[in-house]
Amino acid sequence: MALHTMTMAELTAGLESGAFTSVDVTRSLLDRIASHDAKLNALITVTGDAALAAAAKADGDRAASNAGVLNGLPIIHKDIFCTRGVKTSCGSKMLDNFVSPYDATVVERLSAAGAVVLGKANMDEFAMGSSNETSFYGPVHNPWDLDCSPGGSSGGSAASVAARFAPAATATDTGGSIRQPAALTNTVGIKPTYGRVSRYGMIAFASSLDQAGTITRTADDAARVLGVMAGFDERDSTSVDVPVPDYLGEIGDSIKGLRVGVVRQHFDEGLDADCAVTVKEAIAVLESLGATTVEVDLPNIDLSVPTYYVVAPAECSSNLSRFDGVRFGHRAENADDLFDLYCRSRGEGFGDEVKRRIMTGAYVLSAGYYDAYYLKAQQVRQLIADDFRKAFADVDVIAGPTTPTPAFKLGDKVDDPITMYLNDIYTIGANLAGLPAISVPCGFVSDLPIGLHLVASHFAESTLLRCAHQYQQQTDWHTACAEGFA
Repeated sequence: MALHTMTMAELTAGLESGAFTSVDVTRSLLDRIASHDAKLNALITVTGDAALAAAAKADGDRAASNAGVLNGLPIIHKDIFCTRGVKTSCGSKMLDNFVSPYDATVVERLSAAGAVVLGKANMDEFAMGSSNETSFYGPVHNPWDLDCSPGGSSGGSAASVAARFAPAATATDTGGSIRQPAALTNTVGIKPTYGRVSRYGMIAFASSLDQAGTITRTADDAARVLGVMAGFDERDSTSVDVPVPDYLGEIGDSIKGLRVGVVRQHFDEGLDADCAVTVKEAIAVLESLGATTVEVDLPNIDLSVPTYYVVAPAECSSNLSRFDGVRFGHRAENADDLFDLYCRSRGEGFGDEVKRRIMTGAYVLSAGYYDAYYLKAQQVRQLIADDFRKAFADVDVIAGPTTPTPAFKLGDKVDDPITMYLNDIYTIGANLAGLPAISVPCGFVSDLPIGLHLVASHFAESTLLRCAHQYQQQTDWHTACAEGFA
């Protein structure tokens, strides 16, 4: 078996047996990135020398019986996580010259566990987008069809895992940006409960919605990575001090008796008919494993997209106000005065989608409109959260499609923001309610992958991972690899 085809579990077994070393794995994957990424544009930065040094250290630690739980395993970080000594751009011209002086908590914890960082993944600018076309560094291409989008904003992370550049990548999810690209690239993407993983060192888009997670090929690998990432961090005021379960230890438990809710609103006319059939077949697999299904009603879920696109822009307009051309980031040349410096630096540094959201956010927060828009959106957000809470009184997991269609062509929706925003229609609700959710490969429509979306109650990531793992034990969709990347 070629090294690039192995999951984290398989690589761990090989490293422990001495079949190969971390340096062998790292060199193999770096060579693969060098020969294949020109087709995908999945990475912004490749940290080859640092990766080989970290791999050599991991091999030494293993020889000294001092190996961490991810010792020698390769990983790619979304370029939204501050990484010491490495450019951290957030996919923006604004931060094209920013080299982080410190590590984000996620980076710090994974490195301490022995993970080897291969590079930084391309992404929609400041995580604003659903297609990975808003990046200053150009769009990411989907390995399954190079003319198609891999989804966004974590499209670089998803494409990297799908193309076998690494068995895992970090990602972030504000309205579906882990799960949507996972569905469109035949990978597993998990967004944990809000507050489960530290946001320290993760450049903010919308602070009450952003959450870090991971993209892998299996639920088993996701459990390995999330188990290291998760946990309280006193440096993050939104971090929740709740014990982290043994995700990997519980993943093999049966799902017999698991109550699965199927949302009536998720199978309406907005869902592609073939996607609906494929997702229902996936839910039937859960039933064959002993789960029971029941229809559930989320009466306010159709309001999730307009609610999100008031709350998220409002928070982004505040968070991105720091990028002014003075302290760090892009600075316009030959400014006439301070006001000119501000205007031109932000005008030159931000792309169209970021500007659109900043302007929307500033508007809904302005005097005379705050109550009509932002306050009302927060009230509707609470109604959506209450709908989920009521549903979880009767079910353990809510199942449905991750996306309304398979991957769409690059360029098809980039000039139509409203149509683009609707790609996250099934995923945004979990962010508004702060719930954990996962997307699992469940089949193909028009030769392109789609995903089964599972949502659970707060801090029930173990349930999601167990459900996804048991599903993957019965199916082999996740083992498929795009032609040209096998």
